[in-house]
Amino acid sequence: MNEKEQKNKEKNILNKEENLNIKNEQLRLKENNLNEKEQNLKKLEKDLEKKEIELKSKHEAQERRDIDLKVREEDQNKKDLKELRKKQREEKLKKEEENRQKDIAAQRIKEWEEKFDEEQRLKLQDEIRKEERLKQREQLKKAIEDEKDQTLQKELISRLEAFEIDQRKKN
Repeated sequence: MNEKEQKNKEKNILNKEENLNIKNEQLRLKENNLNEKEQNLKKLEKDLEKKEIELKSKHEAQERRDIDLKVREEDQNKKDLKELRKKQREEKLKKEEENRQKDIAAQRIKEWEEKFDEEQRLKLQDEIRKEERLKQREQLKKAIEDEKDQTLQKELISRLEAFEIDQRKKN
């Protein structure tokens, strides 16, 4: 039995070794799986870190773009406001110039009207003087005629008287 036992023992040992080898193989596979999983996890962590860095970078870039946009908008608003003020000043100056031109035109019209009125007044005075001179001439003519008539009458009367005296002398 010894031999049989020995064979059995060997067989048992072989079985145990085989079992151990299988278990070792299983352990090695498990270990490999764990190592693989661990490497995958590390890779995932690295990828995740890269994604976080990328997201952070994108977020910072977006913030910079937002700030740049805000600054450009503020600059544009300032420029627009400056343009608006410039336009308003130009409009104000234009209106002031128009009002000044209107005032000058109104002043010229007023001066022209005053000159016209003065000319009309002077013409009227000239006409009144002319009429007065004409009346004086008429009166003078009438007076001269009256005087001529009287002188003529006096002359006629004196001739008549002289004639009568001559006639009397002759008679």
